Parts: sequence; structure tokens; C-alpha cells
Amino acid sequence: MKRTLLSALAGLLVAGAAANALADDMEKAIEARQGLMELYAFNIGRLAAMAKGEMPYDAGQASAAAGNLLAAATMKNGALWPKGSDLGAPGLAGKTRAKPEIWSTYPKVAERGKALAEAAAVMAAEAGNGLDAVRANLGNVGKACKGCHDDFRAPKK
Repeated sequence: MKRTLLSALAGLLVAGAAANALADDMEKAIEARQGLMELYAFNIGRLAAMAKGEMPYDAGQASAAAGNLLAAATMKNGALWPKGSDLGAPGLAGKTRAKPEIWSTYPKVAERGKALAEAAAVMAAEAGNGLDAVRANLGNVGKACKGCHDDFRAPKK
């Protein structure tokens, strides 16, 4: 009886440790993908500031920001999106705004990612060619971001 009880307690401890490790992995993935979104926002923000005249247009900086955007949009980031790391997952409330639909409608998510990569590629090719090129392409980048956020990100509370 004592041995069975000790075995059961040991099993519970191992299961608890595994659950904590899984929650930690989920939180790390969420933090990493939020970092990726910050990288997008920073580089799009620089391009938008140039487009609005809030900072002077600089071909080198515009090209760098657009290149960073393209690199982020085309990186293999599947590890940042483990199933179960959404706003409805136990223990993750308030840590993410990712909707569970990301994982149940994946082909649609892939289409949105492809649209962003395509818009970023055009921006990267054109950003160094002048302010008009940045202005002409910024809307498509924003539309690609919005397309994913509208469907797969919950509003701020």
C-alpha cells in the first residue's frame, strides 16, 4: 500500500513538472512571436514615418527596414505557433491574443502569410527607389498584416 501511494505521488510530481515545462514552452513561444510582431512593427513604423514625412526619406534606411520586414515575413516560424498557445488555453489568459482558429483553419493562415511575404518582397525590391515607391507599397504591407490580424487576433481588452 505504501509503495503504491509513493508511486502515485511520484507520478503526480512528474506529471506536474511536465505540465509546468509545457506551459513554460508555450509562454516562450508566445514571447518569441510577440517579439517577431514587434520587429514587424518597428520596421513598418520606420517606413510609415518616412511615408508621412515624420522622418526624412533615406534610401539605405528604407531598404534596410524593408529587407528586415522581408526576412521576418519569410522566416520559418512554425515553432512560434504551437497548437494550444492561444488565448483560450489554460494558464495563458492575458498573455496572447491569438485566436484558436489559427490552428483549425491553417490553410487560410498560410494564405495570409504568403500575402505578407509577397507584399514584403515588393517593398524590399522598391523601398530604395524613392519615397513614392515606399508610399505606393506601404498600403499592401498593411493590408496583409490586417488580413491576418482581423481573422486571427482578438481585440485588446
